[in-house]
Amino acid sequence: MLDHIELAVQDAEASRRFYEKALAPLDIARVITVKPEQTRTKGTRHGFGKDGYPILWVHDKEAPGTGTHIAFAAKSQSAVDAFYSAALKAGGKDNGPPGIRHRYHPHYYAAYVLDPDGINVEAVCQAPGDNRK
Repeated sequence: MLDHIELAVQDAEASRRFYEKALAPLDIARVITVKPEQTRTKGTRHGFGKDGYPILWVHDKEAPGTGTHIAFAAKSQSAVDAFYSAALKAGGKDNGPPGIRHRYHPHYYAAYVLDPDGINVEAVCQAPGDNRK
């Protein structure tokens, strides 16, 4: 199990705007911002999560990593669809539209977008059946 994920990004504010919109359909919101004077790298840090606990941190002033991937659990296929739409409207780039990914298993319904730094962000619903109704 993971406690949290941290990503170095080029522009913390651009990433904040992207993740606030893209993650809203998954009921994930920004819960904290840490000012540059309070951080080791002197960069801004934004924490996103649920119930007041940040599980995803984005921060600037360090080189973004390559090959980084994050998968967020979605309650339904419609939430995956909404994530994909919101992420594209927020400036993300398509990296795989919503659909079943049979290579994983018959119920793996996912969508992929690249965030402003090219990080591969996924929303996935692994519940059986088409639950978009």
